Amino acid sequence: MRSPIHREGYLMAGSLLIVALVSSKICKWLGRLFYLATAFTLYFFRDPERKIPDGDCLILAPADGKIVGIDSVEHVPFLDGPAKRVSIFLSIFDVHINRSPIKGKVAYRHYTPGEFLAAFEPKASINNEQNAVGIEDAEGYRILVKQIAGLVARRILCWKNPGELVAAGERFGLIRFGSRTEIYMPLDAQVEVRLGQRVQGGASVIARRS
Repeated sequence: MRSPIHREGYLMAGSLLIVALVSSKICKWLGRLFYLATAFTLYFFRDPERKIPDGDCLILAPADGKIVGIDSVEHVPFLDGPAKRVSIFLSIFDVHINRSPIKGKVAYRHYTPGEFLAAFEPKASINNEQNAVGIEDAEGYRILVKQIAGLVARRILCWKNPGELVAAGERFGLIRFGSRTEIYMPLDAQVEVRLGQRVQGGASVIARRS
């Protein structure tokens, strides 16, 4: 049975718990603060199961969060041309597991170092540290997902490498803490979300292939 907390959470929470036990012997209030930090860490790294919608034409949300941008970009690597972009802002209270929007093969991966601006800012898409993952299905349809670090995010994890297969809705990475995830799709994709809407990674439909 899969753990409801990602292993990264157990590692960090374990360290905080040790600090809490030690500090509580020195200062009761300081100990309580670290106990709260331990509890929040476990909450942050929760990894719930999701009911994945079935349908070859569906493009699923790559992350939990709030839709903060829907626009077009003139040129996107891996897609080799213009694309529609949907941007999702993840607060520290959102699940931070990233999931694959479609079934296919990881055909591209590129890490770019950068700044740690607030993830809800549009310029974070260009200036912040990020990891791009390109997925191509059996028919050659391509999607690009960007994992973008935020103001307090200091680590981007990606568990899939080029050549590996992914299922629609499958977990492929994680960003800690508040962050941004963007999905780039061909221009003929029919976007089915609106600005301000909240979505769930792997469960919400972002768009449909035409």
